[in-house]
Amino acid sequence: MTAPWASPEDEGPTHVVLAFDDNRLATQLFGHYGRNLAVIERKLGVKADSRGNHVTLEGARDACEQARAVLEHLYEALRKGRDISQGDVDGAIREVTSQGSLFDFDPTEDRQSFDEIQLRRRPVRARTAAQDAYIRALKRHTLVFGSGPAGTGKTWIAVAFAVHLLERRMVDRIILSRPAVEAGERLGFLPGDMKDKVDPYLRPIYDALYDLMDRPFVERALQSGEIEIAPLAFMRGRTLSNAAVILDEAQNATSMQMKMFLTRLGENSRMIVTGDASQTDLPQGQISGLAEAVRLLEGVEGVGVCHFKAEDVVRHELVQRIVSAYEKLDAAKIEAASARLGRAGA
Repeated sequence: MTAPWASPEDEGPTHVVLAFDDNRLATQLFGHYGRNLAVIERKLGVKADSRGNHVTLEGARDACEQARAVLEHLYEALRKGRDISQGDVDGAIREVTSQGSLFDFDPTEDRQSFDEIQLRRRPVRARTAAQDAYIRALKRHTLVFGSGPAGTGKTWIAVAFAVHLLERRMVDRIILSRPAVEAGERLGFLPGDMKDKVDPYLRPIYDALYDLMDRPFVERALQSGEIEIAPLAFMRGRTLSNAAVILDEAQNATSMQMKMFLTRLGENSRMIVTGDASQTDLPQGQISGLAEAVRLLEGVEGVGVCHFKAEDVVRHELVQRIVSAYEKLDAAKIEAASARLGRAGA
């Protein structure tokens, strides 16, 4: 991989030409119909023109340097046998831009600026600064709260870290739980045993497990009890020792349920609580246990709290814009309520 030439800094727009030594990998790097290059163009404000295994970057010097770093990082991932998705492209862009123009980038280094979780199947690497802080908190603290909108990777990273602990025998089991609260729908009678009844609520957790581990291993672990999936109500009275315990969709836990769950923590266990306080399905007027616990425990020794925002969404970029729109609506409602209280008190 070479960069044959780049224009001097004082000659207007910078031109950088990159040549990648593997045509097949270069095709994957650029994306179907140049889709990945189009994302880089739009988000970094450069023009990227590909011909064969070459790509020419044109634009501001810093932007071209950032685009070069993104392409070299993604190409190195491909050389190591990893597939790249649009999410990986977005993540590389976020990482490079977060470092600024002075980012000392070396794509051959195994350790980049964002942290990662090593799994047998593949590494899970942070794509945003918030995810990076989340992974670091998981490694440092016994209890970690991940609070923020959907699509920020809270649950997926939490499951990845739990799998990491189990694979290295740092814990004996993984316990995954969710409050069984209907999101406005009436599901009615669900046939089958306990597992069949709660599976619809826990499907996102299953999806994360099958994405991060080989399916036969997941099935065996579920059968042996190394991975246990249960509704929150069945945590009462237990002491969870030598376990990685995850409570997902915690915004739907009541204050008492949250206290009950947090006090289940036993010796040599790690606990992760994730959710979005803005999407609670609890009856109106009932306090979300997640919001209350974050407020009470933030700053307590041994507890890590990570807040995600709309800009941390790593799903489709339209999801990020949707979340931002709803955040603006919520802010407007709060401002209007404050104004009404001000007029009432005047």
